[in-house]
Amino acid sequence: MKTLNDFNFKDKKALIRVDFNVPLNDNFEVTDATRIQSAKETITKVLEDGGSVVLMSHLGRPSGKEEKYSLKHIVDKVTEVIGVQIKFVDDCVGKDALEASKNLQNGEVLLLENLRFHEEEKKGNDAFAEQLAQHGDIYVNDAFGTAHRAHASTTVVAKYFKDKCFGTLLAKEIESIDKVFNSSEKPVTAILGGAKVSSKITVIENILDKIDHLIIGGGMTFTFIKAQGGNVGDSLVEDDKLDLALEILKQAKEKNVEVHLPVDALIADAFSNDANIKTEKINEIPAGWMGLDVGEETNKNFANVIAKSKIILWNGPLGVFEMPKFSTGTVALGNAIAEATKNGAFSLVGGGDSVAAVKQFGFENKVSYVSTGGGAMLEMLEGKSLPGIEAIKDN
Repeated sequence: MKTLNDFNFKDKKALIRVDFNVPLNDNFEVTDATRIQSAKETITKVLEDGGSVVLMSHLGRPSGKEEKYSLKHIVDKVTEVIGVQIKFVDDCVGKDALEASKNLQNGEVLLLENLRFHEEEKKGNDAFAEQLAQHGDIYVNDAFGTAHRAHASTTVVAKYFKDKCFGTLLAKEIESIDKVFNSSEKPVTAILGGAKVSSKITVIENILDKIDHLIIGGGMTFTFIKAQGGNVGDSLVEDDKLDLALEILKQAKEKNVEVHLPVDALIADAFSNDANIKTEKINEIPAGWMGLDVGEETNKNFANVIAKSKIILWNGPLGVFEMPKFSTGTVALGNAIAEATKNGAFSLVGGGDSVAAVKQFGFENKVSYVSTGGGAMLEMLEGKSLPGIEAIKDN
């Protein structure tokens, strides 16, 4: 796969698809600049080579041109993060936009207006992609968060370039998943949490051949426990997935994958941080009570498995961590993964909720890699090919 390091950008204009879909407050100020910071390395490399940069991104889900979704609101923050005054043009195609990119000098950075102000972007329109392609000499895709979308700027535009490559961020994402799936180091442990088995079934089926241990947590635990004859009280259960849960356990056994389910749960008499709580065996939860986190015994069991692991994939929290009372299991898991990473394991965290947990509890710099794309990562874990990645690989 071609990356930034395969090119020298001296006197070249790089058209870079970034993911600057960042959260803004009511004053249109960026409240989390992580995605901008993630793109810095790629942009800096082009500038240091002696080239110039044209950035394109979407923001939100506008219908037509909407002031609140204008990328002009993030110009100051991008300038601050990149350390270069960012130029801005209020369209991404057309005469003014083309004029702005044509006049760009080496060392300069231009940000185009929101791609999704044009419906052709999401439709993957050819003519629109061809217009975008006129902004640069080399196409760089560094937007993992949108790599699973066959949009004009993420996929179609690539065919109009002879020279194209992955940016540093996107290359790291691909390498991290590859490290989990194709590692010669063993054991490989996957931790899957979240509410429903149904949302993770394709992930489980795809990774069983590649892992040695599967830790299951979160709401989907109770579907597995009930399927095995346990009492789960009022806990979240997908009754139509009980047979599927048993089938997963059977498949895992056939593939010599050890499945680790919680043995105890922190249960509550209401879905509230103010609820009454107690710890109970996972298969003996009384009626009127629901499991909202794992218990101490489970934390110890999971930590033992993680301590022996060489490769760790974490996708999904173990409990309702948004409520402080039920965050203990997720924090304990984070600590165990951080410790294993410190001792030489490779740890990849991905998926919206687990990434949120990692940030909330300060584990961001204690794991090997935190993925920037929830939906894109999930599709990679499911074994799907991502159009934004395939478009570059077709080089």
